Amino acid sequence: MKIKLIDYGAAETGYLPKRADYSSVGADVRASRAYTVPPGKTAVLGLGFGIQLPDGMAGYVFPRSSLAAKGVVCQLPPIDPGYTGEIHAVVTNHGPEPFVIAPGQRIGQLVVMPYIGAEFIAGKLESRRGARAFGSTGE
Repeated sequence: MKIKLIDYGAAETGYLPKRADYSSVGADVRASRAYTVPPGKTAVLGLGFGIQLPDGMAGYVFPRSSLAAKGVVCQLPPIDPGYTGEIHAVVTNHGPEPFVIAPGQRIGQLVVMPYIGAEFIAGKLESRRGARAFGSTGE
C-alpha cells in the first residue's frame, strides 16, 4: 500500500519514515530535534511529516523494541484518516534516568492498519457473563 507523505520539514533533514526492509511491519520514525525526557515524564515529539491515510486505515507510532527494553515507550494515540497535520510521537520514560534524544534518532515505528468504525447503539445486556471483572472466569 502506498501512503502519501506530507512534508513538515522531514524531507529537508532526511528524517522521513522508512521501513528497514520488506518484512518490517513498521517504518522507523526519527525525532526532528533534540529532546530530553525526564524519568517518569512524557514528551510530545514532532516528527516533521504528516500522512494522508485512506478511509478505513489508521496509523500508530509504536515503540521500538530496543527502547522499550530500556523503559522508553511510545504511547498509541491513533492517527485518524482525516488528520493531515504533523504527526507526533508521544514518548514516556519509565526508566530511572533522563532519556536524551538526538535529532534524527529513531524513536518509534509508524504502523498503518485497518480499523472497524463501530457504531454504538443503546441496548440491553444480552450476555450471562455480567459485570464481573478481572479473573472472574478463573485464573
